[in-house]
Amino acid sequence: MRAPPVSSAEIVVEVQKLEKRFGSFIAVAGISFSVQRGEIFGFLGPNGAGKSTTIRMLCGLLAPSAGSGRVAGFDIVRDAEKIKTRIGYMSQKFSLYDELTVEENIDFYSGIYRLSKAKKIERKEWVLAMAGLRDHRHSLTSELSGGWKQRLALGCAVLHEPPILFLDEPTSGVDPISRRQFWDLIYELSSQGVTVFITTHYMEESEYCDRLGVIYRGELIALGSPRELKARHLQEAVIEIECDRPNEAMELLEHLPEIKEAALFGKGLHAVARGADAAPAVQAIREALAGAGFRAPRIESITPTLEDVFVSLIEARDRADAPQTEVQR
Repeated sequence: MRAPPVSSAEIVVEVQKLEKRFGSFIAVAGISFSVQRGEIFGFLGPNGAGKSTTIRMLCGLLAPSAGSGRVAGFDIVRDAEKIKTRIGYMSQKFSLYDELTVEENIDFYSGIYRLSKAKKIERKEWVLAMAGLRDHRHSLTSELSGGWKQRLALGCAVLHEPPILFLDEPTSGVDPISRRQFWDLIYELSSQGVTVFITTHYMEESEYCDRLGVIYRGELIALGSPRELKARHLQEAVIEIECDRPNEAMELLEHLPEIKEAALFGKGLHAVARGADAAPAVQAIREALAGAGFRAPRIESITPTLEDVFVSLIEARDRADAPQTEVQR
């Protein structure tokens, strides 16, 4: 269990009705939220939901179309250049130079951040130790594994010891062990008072955050800690089903009056009942699958996961939008 943020009173990122349009397309649709110092704040959403667009506006890399925001006390429109001196930024696309060695990349970013000679030496040794690259300081960056590249990129993003760190899908395409090691580094930085704003579409990573904002189609559709989101947005029973032909089984279960929604989950299914009591739904599922000739060795009620909450939120939003779509047609 993580300790609470260093200071629950100090707001370091604040956004009010932030919007970004590209022509007629609304990438970010008037979202509002705040982030506390020392907090690990996760931005969870599918690809194309508006996560990267939001983070680029907060970093002063993209001007908003409407709304306002402040990062480290600076206005995201008027003080974009000042914001860049107070943050670290790591994009989902590997941003270091493959043709340079590990040490040369660190030296390059030290120059960008205008570190003093003594500070350059101190921080370089810290990055090499943190990334586990002391024995590879003269290796070409192109020769590093994905996990090592990731830790090196993080080290270069925090060379100047920024109080706020923005990470845009930093663990995309990295193996699970490297991903876990990366999160250990994030926890260490957070414990030192660094605020971490991270976008992700990995459900297991979302559980590591202090709070989450769920963004879908540019809208912020839920906000809270992982525990709060489970309690607030999924009060119905969740049933895990292990069966053959899960795709066909899902179509069958979605028509049962006892089932609110069903979704593929691993090699099986998760179904959300129409109430907190799982028993009627479990019985209806068992009878429906048996009657249709499905083999289902396991059907049982489980504790909802964050993925269950996410799927439920997305499907609820799609259902809410569907009548409007029909009217427009």
